Amino acid sequence: MDCRLYLITPPTLADLAAFGRTLAQALDAGDVAALQLRLKDQPHDIIAAAHEVFAPICQSRDVALILNDDPKLAAKLGCDGVHIGQSDMAMAEARKVMGKAAMIGVTCHDSRHLGMDAAEAGADYVAFGAFYPTATKETLYRPEPEILTIWQETMEIPCVAIGGITAENAGPLARAGADFVAVSAGVWSHPDGPAAAVKAINAAIAR
Repeated sequence: MDCRLYLITPPTLADLAAFGRTLAQALDAGDVAALQLRLKDQPHDIIAAAHEVFAPICQSRDVALILNDDPKLAAKLGCDGVHIGQSDMAMAEARKVMGKAAMIGVTCHDSRHLGMDAAEAGADYVAFGAFYPTATKETLYRPEPEILTIWQETMEIPCVAIGGITAENAGPLARAGADFVAVSAGVWSHPDGPAAAVKAINAAIAR
């Protein structure tokens, strides 16, 4: 399976309509598998408003829209899936809330053990990281790319690499075995703009 790009929104968005236009341009620039709506510590009405703007943009391009952290809100909004951390709702409970068809991913830091637990509980993918320094969120874990290789050799569900990924450093993670590379600032803060970043990352992760 080819490695694919998994986009994550910036943590705050001042103008949803303007970002929607930027998002559309980014998604039209190359292959994107999913967009994670990650507005940290924002009220539900802001997240709902963002979902209303982004959902049609994603649906028309066959891009899964995944909400960060909150299975109940994800189910209420009709998101394609939810991404949960180790301190969020338990995987089994999230599945009950979201239903069988929804995509559920789980943050597993630098731990194959956490990954195997998540897979056993029915996760659709696991995320390892942060592989590189990142300003997007505080990280306490720094796995080696080898965790992706071992996961690929031993487990069936896909793995996502996350943390400080850019067009310049995504290639080694794809070659190590990442099924997806999750990128936020590496796209939205790219000096040539998000569309150029999507093109460059797709070129970097082609195997």
